[in-house]
Amino acid sequence: MESSTVEIISDCFIKPISISEQSEKPVYFSPWDLLMISVNYIQKGLLFPLPKNQDFNMNTFLQDLKDSLSITLTHFHPLAARLITVKKQNPPSMVVFMSHENSPGARFIHAKVNVTIDDVLTPKDVPVIVQSFFDHHKAIDYDGHEVSLLSVQVTELKDGVFIGCSVNHMVVDGSSFWHFFNSWSEVFNSKGINGKYSGFAPISRPPVIERWTPPGCGPILTLPFSREDEYIDRPYTPLLRERIFHISSDSLAKLKAKVNSECNTTKISSLQSVSAVVWRCITRARLFSKDQETGCRLATNNRGRLSPPISQDYFGNCIQAIKKLATAGELLDQSVGWAARRLHEAVVNHGDKEIREYVDSWVKSPYVYKMNLFFDANGIQMGSSPRFNMYGNEFGLGKGLAVLSGYANKFDGKVTLYEGREGGGSMDLEVCMLPENMDRFESDEEFMSLVDEKKAI
Repeated sequence: MESSTVEIISDCFIKPISISEQSEKPVYFSPWDLLMISVNYIQKGLLFPLPKNQDFNMNTFLQDLKDSLSITLTHFHPLAARLITVKKQNPPSMVVFMSHENSPGARFIHAKVNVTIDDVLTPKDVPVIVQSFFDHHKAIDYDGHEVSLLSVQVTELKDGVFIGCSVNHMVVDGSSFWHFFNSWSEVFNSKGINGKYSGFAPISRPPVIERWTPPGCGPILTLPFSREDEYIDRPYTPLLRERIFHISSDSLAKLKAKVNSECNTTKISSLQSVSAVVWRCITRARLFSKDQETGCRLATNNRGRLSPPISQDYFGNCIQAIKKLATAGELLDQSVGWAARRLHEAVVNHGDKEIREYVDSWVKSPYVYKMNLFFDANGIQMGSSPRFNMYGNEFGLGKGLAVLSGYANKFDGKVTLYEGREGGGSMDLEVCMLPENMDRFESDEEFMSLVDEKKAI
């Protein structure tokens, strides 16, 4: 399989089927968006088996994807735009925004590769070729000035099809990414009995496009830079091993009960419990000294934590990383409940006051994430969420076989959380680690006691 390469069959751009007067106006960014300008695109997708139905036709399927995408982009019109930067001289600063001016739309690629579903799912580690199932390889959000903010790549396998989306992280966070994906699937499945799509199909969750900015700031925020090299920082990713581990709902329920029993509470969640185990086991795998400080970051959705809350249909970034620190000795000498309680308290204490203080601080002194500095080499980061509706996206192909990701935003200690295919509260953990650390991690009894090894990719 190492010799297999992905061949591009066709490449085009898709525009919204209609553009309203409102959608023709520039869209300015929030502080959470602007922080992301040097971050990689979000790259996520679903692997499906090819239908055994003799009536299935790939060309018809691709056309239906394009037609339904055009309709979906009418609702999510920023995805068909490009970035524009206007520089100001006094004081030196720049305004970055989205505009449809001179944009050809979202990119749509049809590709083929000479591999099977088993070639992708059977190996212990996720094969490197999966990175080729996505466009915008190694792109950062700043590149959205020249390349599409959304690129869809549909890759034909011998016996399957992979639908991968690369979306600019200034435009979406995980919630917004899957909101778009869910809506596209909804539109795809709305084709009438005549086999055609209507000119404009309503969706169950229309996105809220207008960006949130703190009171008193106005809609247009600036970055305090005069040159691109002051803030552009392309992440360096070392050679990593990447595995996906499956944890069943029963295993999670037992862990949650154990953690809450140790802490004499019922409030610690499954996600906080799993994060505590992963934090401990990755720290153990790294062979840290007892006095080495290590952190656990949890990506947290701010929409419902603000007062008044932002709509869950808000289309943009509305996330923040909550961090908790401990020494390796504290983390490993105490019980898993001790770590889980610390993470729980960090989540509970992250509310409107803390969010507004963070945003106000950014407005007074704006900066952007530089990924090589933001990701702590001694810590871990838990990203995405098993609560996102991933397997509800079927596109007429039935339920997907696996959620997979591309190259983007990976480093030693990055853990991405996915919905388990069978539902019921199960989850998959995509773990990225240096090879020597992964060798020890995948032998860790505390972690592997949670894992259903028959379903570990």
